[in-house]
Amino acid sequence: MTRLRATSIGFCAVLLWALLALLTVRTAPVPPLLLNALTFGIAAGVGLVWGAATGTLGELRRVPAGVHAFGIAGLFGYHLLYFSALRLAPAAEAGLIAYLWPLFIVLGSGLLPGERLRRGHLVGGALAFAGAALIVLGRGGGGGPAPNPVLGFVLAFGCAVTWAAYSVISRRLGQWPTVAVTVYCAGTAALSVLAHLLIEETVWPASASGWVAVVALGLGPVGLAFFLWDIGVKRGDIQLLGVASYAAPLLSTLALVAGGEAEATWGLGLAALLIAGGAALAALPGSRAPEGTRKAAGS
Repeated sequence: MTRLRATSIGFCAVLLWALLALLTVRTAPVPPLLLNALTFGIAAGVGLVWGAATGTLGELRRVPAGVHAFGIAGLFGYHLLYFSALRLAPAAEAGLIAYLWPLFIVLGSGLLPGERLRRGHLVGGALAFAGAALIVLGRGGGGGPAPNPVLGFVLAFGCAVTWAAYSVISRRLGQWPTVAVTVYCAGTAALSVLAHLLIEETVWPASASGWVAVVALGLGPVGLAFFLWDIGVKRGDIQLLGVASYAAPLLSTLALVAGGEAEATWGLGLAALLIAGGAALAALPGSRAPEGTRKAAGS
């Protein structure tokens, strides 16, 4: 598989994640841990189909337990934070803050061996954080009442940090097969069931459309997307993939607006452009680095 093809496959995950916020809102009132359990249970089934189709299920035996633990921690932690954030804060604002992860991937990959942090990274970071601040201070996205917006925004920020760390570290684990994501999903579902039984009240989707949203999440944004992303970050150009990922907050916001879950206001649009534009600016220095340097960083 060529580097460009792997990067393109990774970007397909970004297209699926554009629906994550909209589908998550549509699953209400399912609590976050139960939603984790349901969607990752479906995702584990997607992984079994993936492994059977690619003939790689047998490779699971050679993956170390530590690698599986890392993957489970990344997926479980990120989605617990994400689903909780969207339950506590307005979906559009929380989703945009969570989508600071492309910026953090660029910043993190710039600190890998053979790379260095440049002025463009810092300027782009300032723009992206300005967009996040506009969301938190201006609350331009509209929508219904939120139980605890401030806590939701904090959790959304944690999402961004968690997913960026997972993606950059996955790059360093490129020798392990993508089918290992099946175990990540199964482990995340199991942990979510246990945690749900301990601390949450069981509340199922309120309608047939809610169940459709749960299944759609498990098949796409919380299922196939992780396998596609794993290929992209391990075998593609992680900086180019980061640049492409900056479409995610804009696409996600457009999906929420189109679905009637957020208002198309100037404040929300400006915040999305600041986050996406700042992250893209941060990627420019890295994308212009010498080819030999980039290869050393992604070895």
